[in-house]
This record gives sequence, C-alpha cells and structure tokens, in this order.
Amino acid sequence: MIPAVAVSDTIKKVRDGIIIDTVPRENLWRAQTPQGFHFPTLLELHRTHRDARTDDAALLEQGGHPVAIVQGSDNNIKLTVAEDLMRLEGVIDGNLLPRVGLGYDVHAFEEGRKLILCGIEIPHTKGLAGHSDADVGIHTLCDAIYGALAEGDIGRHFPPTDNEWKDMDSARFLIHAGERIRARGGFLVNADITLICERPKIGPHAKAMQERLAELLQVNVSRISVKATTSERLGFTGREEGIAATAAVSIMVPDNGDA
Repeated sequence: MIPAVAVSDTIKKVRDGIIIDTVPRENLWRAQTPQGFHFPTLLELHRTHRDARTDDAALLEQGGHPVAIVQGSDNNIKLTVAEDLMRLEGVIDGNLLPRVGLGYDVHAFEEGRKLILCGIEIPHTKGLAGHSDADVGIHTLCDAIYGALAEGDIGRHFPPTDNEWKDMDSARFLIHAGERIRARGGFLVNADITLICERPKIGPHAKAMQERLAELLQVNVSRISVKATTSERLGFTGREEGIAATAAVSIMVPDNGDA
C-alpha cells in the first residue's frame, strides 16, 4: 500500500525539447512515500531484480503483486532535489511564527560556593549566591525562552520559596524550558547569552558553555552563542560584587491562533 495524489496537471510527453504527445491524466496518480509492504516479499524482489526502479511499488507491480493506494497529501513533500527542500521550508515558514524573548539576571558573589556558569564549573575564588546553584547564565536563558513563549519567568516555574529547588542544578530548569518549546510544536532558532563581569575570564570557557547549553536544549551547538563583556569597572559588576547576564532567543512556534 502506498499514499498517492491524483495528477491535476496536464502531462506532456517530450522528445528533444518538443512535445510529441499529450498524455491523458485520467487514472494517473503521483506515488508518495512512505510505502508499506510485506517485508519478506519486498526483500526477495530486491534480491532477484537488480535493475533500477524509482520506487518499491514498481518492483511489486512487476512481480504481479497488487498494490493499493490511499489518499496522500500535497504537503507530504519528498526530498529528492534541492528545490524540494526550498518548497518544504516554504510550507514550514508559512505555518510558523517567529517569537523573540529577552532575559536578564543578576547574582551576587558569595564565599564558599562553586561558580557555575552556563552549566560549567569555573575555577574562581567565589561562587554566586542563590536558592539553586545560582547559574546566572542558565537563569537568564530560561527567562528569555519563557518570555518568548509568554509563559512567565523562571520563578513561576521553579519558585525560590520551594525547598525542592534548593541548591538544584540549573540544568534541570533549562531542560524544562527546552521541553516547553517542543511541547508547543516549536523549535529554537538561536540563543545569544552575554555574561557581564570583570572576572573570571569567560573566553577560555565559552566553547564548553555553548556545547553544554546545546546539549541541554537538544539543538546543534551552532545555534548557541556565549560571549562576555565587562562594565569597565563601573557599578556592582565593576566592583566585582557579582555577575549579570543577558540573553536573547528566537524561536518558531506554530500559528494556532494563540501563538
């Protein structure tokens, strides 16, 4: 059995660039995939027929096996040539809406704690104060994602008054944020995180941070940017009292009327 769509175009038979015949389109159908067959039968036909066929159905037809069709869809696009991919992207873009979210978070330094930034432990003299592990990079990224989805902020999902999240690895929060994107039928286009501090130096750790965030969000690392800047010794970050972070994300979600 295979999905198929009735041919609606007029079909021309051509030789050397010249039309030599018009093919009646009655009873003509465009075969699609996936195609479903009894596997032992199909395997045996492939073993005994080495000549080229454009699909599995042709093998069964040649072997005298009846092949039924079910109604297919024009949105069932088979990726064969580059133009097919462009058509698929057009279908996707037509059903998805872009959403942008911004995040901002601050944590003060505190003695006796590990410094966790963007899921990576960074050697430093102090850690950050907070109810969880105080990963300011992940927290601002979560806020940006929740904001893009219009689902509040990290505090709504993981209240700091709840002891369940005491000293929690912030990776758990980012996994949840990624799950919320997928639950809405969307995907992350990109995320850009900026850490603001005088010390420690972020550059040597940026690649590991990108890889960790990509892993938690289940996306390609090319979609994640982590960078840093200083405040030129101004303000609380300039006095090395804490670290601030900003994040911007772009996501695509289906247009369901409430997107």
